[in-house]
Amino acid sequence: MAEEDYEDPFFFNTSDDSGQEHQAFLNFRKIFLPCTYVVVFLCGLVGNSLVLIIYAFYQKLKSPTDMFLINLPLADLLFVCTLPFWAYAGFHEWVFGNILCKLLLSIYTLNFYTSMLSLTCITVDRFMAVVKATKAYTQQTKRMTCGKATCLAVWAIALLVSLPQIIYAKVSHTDKGYCGADEERLSTVVLATQMTLGFFVPLLTMIICYSVIIKTLCQARGFHRHKSLKIIFLVVAMFLLTQTPFNLVKLIGSTSWEYSTMVSFHYAITVTESIAYLRACLNPVLYAFVGLKFRRNFCKLLKDIGCPYLRVSSQWKSSEDTSRTSASQNAEATSMFQL
Repeated sequence: MAEEDYEDPFFFNTSDDSGQEHQAFLNFRKIFLPCTYVVVFLCGLVGNSLVLIIYAFYQKLKSPTDMFLINLPLADLLFVCTLPFWAYAGFHEWVFGNILCKLLLSIYTLNFYTSMLSLTCITVDRFMAVVKATKAYTQQTKRMTCGKATCLAVWAIALLVSLPQIIYAKVSHTDKGYCGADEERLSTVVLATQMTLGFFVPLLTMIICYSVIIKTLCQARGFHRHKSLKIIFLVVAMFLLTQTPFNLVKLIGSTSWEYSTMVSFHYAITVTESIAYLRACLNPVLYAFVGLKFRRNFCKLLKDIGCPYLRVSSQWKSSEDTSRTSASQNAEATSMFQL
């Protein structure tokens, strides 16, 4: 391994090639990834902390969906707090020991599966609210209790699925120390099992449920129907667009050691990794632009901390009033503007 080569948490081992193309890539990665880490850390820390503050002090949890939505900024906040370690190691080397290596290396996997499973739970809850609207309404208390238990189960399952990253992570030393997974022991079978249970099965569940939801919403009338459709597509599409490329590239790379000798493959890993990490700071932006209730509570927060009160525009109020009065019961039950 070249002296300048640093192994970041999700990077496949590079070859000993000392050619100009390989060296150019090492120089690119040494600057690009740490800078990405710093940007995502700063934006994600502020944005997700703000979301959690608003949920904790200003927004009541009225449905299981609200509880599942808290998992997203909570998991993202946990993840972004690991990025300063990777940024430092990217510029220098890994100096934080083996225990932190195992812990921090597993947190991205934990974040990914917690978010994926939470979105799946939101999908199932919205499916019940639309397709089984009467039953969902009469069993609201039971649904809230089940929602709390499900939130705990989501974290437990995500932690279980992340165990291989905890077990096989280690600190290695060449010219510099680096933290990474033991790729020989973290086999394609392990990664394929993780992707199947934590990605493809939830994805299939979301596709089926949202197909039925959209069919039901299209039979409703009024503004609220269109708003719900936009939010449904936005929430799921943003997650899939940012996370799918990186995880598929990792899975493909584990099928053959020859990929570790291809510089173009390492560029693909680096770029898709940065895209995957951006989700941690995009979620708060999504809440702010889509969530009518979130914007109103944000204004209350600004007022309480002494900032000039930013009054909610009449357009927002009008939109919210319209959504409340013009939607059918099924369309209203599918509202996700609590984001």
